[in-house]
Order: sequence, then C-alpha cells, then structure tokens
Amino acid sequence: MHAPRPTLVSIAALACALALASCSSGNSPSANGNANAGAPKLTTTTPAAHGTVDHVTWNLPMGEPTTLDPAKVGDYSPSTVASNLCDPLIRLKPDYSTAPGLATSWHRPDPKTLVLNLRHGVRFWDGSPMTAKDVVASLERQRVPATQSVNVQVLANVTTIRATSDHQVTVRFRAPDSLFLKYLVNGFGAVGKAAYMKKAGTSYGTARGGLMCTGPFELKEWHSGDSITAVRNTAYWDRSLRPKVKKLTFRFITDNGTLTSALMSGQIDGSYEIPSTSAKALRGSEEGSLHYGPSAQTVFLAATSPTSPMADRRVADALSLVLDRDALVKNVFDGAAQRQKTFIPSLVWKNSEAKDVYAKGYAALPAAPGPDVAKAKRLVAKAAPKRRTLVVATAAGDQQSLQTLTFLQAAAKGIGLKVVIRQLQPTQMSGLFFNPALRKGLDATMALGYVEIPDPLSYADMLTDPKSPMNWTNYRNSAVTSHIRAAKATTDPQDAAREFTKAQALYAKDFPIVPIACPYERMFLNKRLSGIPASFAYINMPWAARLGGTGRES
Repeated sequence: MHAPRPTLVSIAALACALALASCSSGNSPSANGNANAGAPKLTTTTPAAHGTVDHVTWNLPMGEPTTLDPAKVGDYSPSTVASNLCDPLIRLKPDYSTAPGLATSWHRPDPKTLVLNLRHGVRFWDGSPMTAKDVVASLERQRVPATQSVNVQVLANVTTIRATSDHQVTVRFRAPDSLFLKYLVNGFGAVGKAAYMKKAGTSYGTARGGLMCTGPFELKEWHSGDSITAVRNTAYWDRSLRPKVKKLTFRFITDNGTLTSALMSGQIDGSYEIPSTSAKALRGSEEGSLHYGPSAQTVFLAATSPTSPMADRRVADALSLVLDRDALVKNVFDGAAQRQKTFIPSLVWKNSEAKDVYAKGYAALPAAPGPDVAKAKRLVAKAAPKRRTLVVATAAGDQQSLQTLTFLQAAAKGIGLKVVIRQLQPTQMSGLFFNPALRKGLDATMALGYVEIPDPLSYADMLTDPKSPMNWTNYRNSAVTSHIRAAKATTDPQDAAREFTKAQALYAKDFPIVPIACPYERMFLNKRLSGIPASFAYINMPWAARLGGTGRES
C-alpha cells in the first residue's frame, strides 16, 4: 500500500508557500478535481513504436525487488518487472479496462461456478506447453502459507479449483463472488509452470530460484544490488506484442538527484513514478519527454488504532478541514494530482460496464472540503478527545508525505491538536500495514496506496470489513458491511455497482480517514523510445512489450 517517494524540496519553504496559499485561496473553486490552472495534460499511452532496439535500461525508483514471484508481488518495483515476465489469465489495458489474457473466455454456468477457457498454443520459456494443470497449480499454491501470497484472501470463498480439460479450469465457490475474476489481472492470476514451481519451492521468484512463465520477456540474470536483466521471448504467443526490445535491464536508483542526472544524460532510458522535484528538471530535458497519465494511486491519512483520537470521525473531519488541498496539489505534487471526494480513485471504475452507476454515486458524495478552521475547531470541541496529541507515521525519506504532514502539523495547532511526526525506516513503514505490533504507539499513518484491479469494491472491502486485518479502528457499520457483501455476492455489474455506491454513501459519513489527493502517473521516456502506456495500468500489464524505437537515436 505504501512506497516512499524521496524529494528535495525545502520543508520550511514549502510550509511558507502552503500557509500563503491557505490564507489567500478562500473557498476552493473545484470540488471534484484539480483546481490548478496549470494542471498537466494526461495521456493514456505514448505513440506506437516501430523500430527494434538492442538494449533498454529502465529504472525502479522504489529500489530493488525482494521477489518476482507473482504470488508475492504487491508493490511498485516487483510489479513493474514481473508484469513483463508472467502473463495473467486476464489482461489489464492502459485505460484500466480488461481483455482476455491466458484465458480467452469465461462463463458462469451457475452463480457459484466460474469456467475459464484457456488459450491454446501458449508455451513457457523452455518450450513446454501451458495446460490447465499449470493454472490450477498457480492458483492453489497461493492457499499454502509457505507461499506467502499477498492475495490469499481472494481464495477465501473458493471451495475447489480443478482442471476440467487440458485447456479448461473450473472454479467453485461457497457463495457467488464478483471479485475473484477481477483479481485475475494481477499477480494472483499469473501462471507459472507447475513442475518448475514445485521444484523451486520457496525460492521461486528469487535470484536463485528464478521463474518459468509465458510472458514477452524471459528473466535472464539477477545480480543482487545491481540489476535485473530480461531478454525478449521471440516465440511469444501474442504476435501483436512480440517485443521490439532485445534486452531490458532494470536498475535500482532511489536517489532523486542521481536518477535525474542519469535520465538527462541518457544513462537510464526511462522510469515510472518520477518524483516531483525530478519532474521539474526533466520537463526541460532535450534527452526525452515527461509524460503524465491517469492513475489509480491514492494518498490519504488513516487512523491506526481504535484508541487514536482520529478514530473519532469528528477529529478526522477537523484535520481534513485544515488542509488546503489546492495548495498541496500545487506545492507538494507539483500540480500532478487531483483532489477527490473519497479515497478510491475514479480511474478504477471509469471504464466499467456500470460506469454510469459509479459516476452517479460519486457525484452524490459531499464536495471535497476547502479550508474552514472555524468549523474544524467546533468539531474538535464536540469530540473532546481525551488525548489531543496524534503520533503520525511516515517513511523516512518520503518527503512528499513529510511535506504534507509538516503543513498539517502547523495547521492542527490552530484547532488545539498536536501532530507528532514519526519517521520510520521503509521496512518498518511497509510492515506496519500488516503487523499490529509495528502500529503500537501510533495514532495515524500517511498512506500512498493504489487500487490494482479495475473495481473499487476491493479497496473499500479491505478497509471497512469488520474482519479485515486492515480495519485498524474496528470500524463497524452493519449497513456498509451488508451492501459490500451484497456487491461481492452478485455477478451482475450493475447490481454490484449499486450496492457499492450505497455503501460508499454511508462510509463517506463515518469512516475515519482523510483523503488527500490522487497523484497522476509521471513517466520519463528517452526520445529514442516510444509505445508504452503513460497510465498507472503499467503496474499490471506487459508494458515493455509495447516499447520500441522512434528512429531518434541520441
């Protein structure tokens, strides 16, 4: 859910800029989106590539992956690599819609059964054919605790997964399940060779254990601390996506200044997740272009325990009311973000079959608030929290979150609240989302998350369900739970959307969270290259298979 984004902006200078903006902005002119007149133009993809390229060097700004096992992939760096190596059963498209992948079609003979028809003629990198047994093994291994699948909860409602022919898999459920199919677009639905996975055991996906998949690139080398290299799969089953790049090397530059210099010099050809300070320098580069795309990323402040002052929705609302989101978007996100009414980005439903239902439900939500210190003071007075100090976690080096919290810290004083910022090491920061012991002594955390499947229901369910390990405040609203469970239990997209929007209307009133912004995707690409998506959909699609030359060599 979280990833650090280092930047070099002066905190003092930023706080000054935000304070000035807060004093002068008055009521926000836009409740639904970015009010910044200089907001960047968004593009879903770059122009199609047409030339073959011998070698491309790509950066992973969040650092080296710890694994490439699709079952364990749930963060920026591993997903950026693994999405080009291991094909899923359903493919995500640049606009966050879906298309057939290793499954060509699917149907439901009854509400508790899903039949997946597999693609013929697909081969693993070693030349062996993919069959239903490989699909079953790839899904079933995620039930095993030793696999440590990040998507194990997707299987909670599944009774059996069986190969019903060489190219057909049948999944049976305890109750109808609308989300299972949608999770097949990410690492949960990626297929590996059954025999190889069994032999590799827990080393599958590591530098030592390797992978055996069907994707457009094959894992060739992994030099820990230095690079990961993949080579193109010339026999890739999807002829329209047979790679134009012969060799793809991933580097792990996390320092902003070093990354900026490497991109501007051409030592690194490109990178997703460009930090805001690097973006400012790269906008004027003659070496390539900075692209902005739609994103499913979301930044919010979340209470971390039932005893947190922020677990009281009135305190959460008070904190929300001292944030000038327009100023934050301009000064912290460099204009490359938009305010939203909720913590779920609209991209995840904008191309849904039920997009009109989702849009109507979103339009009915209260406007994202502008600064109102007087109202915030009244809310704190009514809440009368026993503690007025909030310890808020952020990752050391994540200056974007630190900048936001520094402003919040100053503004909170004016409403009688003290915000203490606690910077954690990245491993501690990522661990606190899953380990209750690491949340001890904390009242809230900054979260940079993303919704990786094209459905808002998954994220809402994760945060609000009484049984979810991510429901840190013991939030309980029986009507919300009922509507979300009804949405999960129907296979009709329109019905699911209606149930979700009913739940959304309710938790928007009482769930203790402070939505801050939805950042746009920022990607830099060398002028000799083109073809890849500019949208956040890259995280779960074979983006590098689209990469190729433009004929504009340096």
